Amino acid sequence: MLWCKVIFAGYNRGLPNQREHTALLKIKGVYAPGDTDFSLGKRYAYVYKTTNNTVTPGSKPNKTREIGGKVAHAHGNSGMIHAKFCSNLPAKAIGHRIHVMLYSSRIY
Repeated sequence: MLWCKVIFAGYNRGLPNQREHTALLKIKGVYAPGDTDFSLGKRYAYVYKTTNNTVTPGSKPNKTREIGGKVAHAHGNSGMIHAKFCSNLPAKAIGHRIHVMLYSSRIY
């Protein structure tokens, strides 16, 4: 399997402000900040379906789209991470699955 399960928990926020450009992600099976080192630098993708077909190079038009992103750093003591996406994730994605691509890494 080339991806693992991650849940979009919400946006980075303080008490008065919410910052939509940084997403908080919870990796399944990770419960300590030291365990997040493996996922730093990995690519993420939020895959979703639309009503209109999209032209994809080399294949037939389909209704699947994705928003790509990358892990920035760890967040807190419970194994959550910060991720930046190419465009901000929609609010309806909170609680839904994000795909983590396991083949790219910052470790050489």
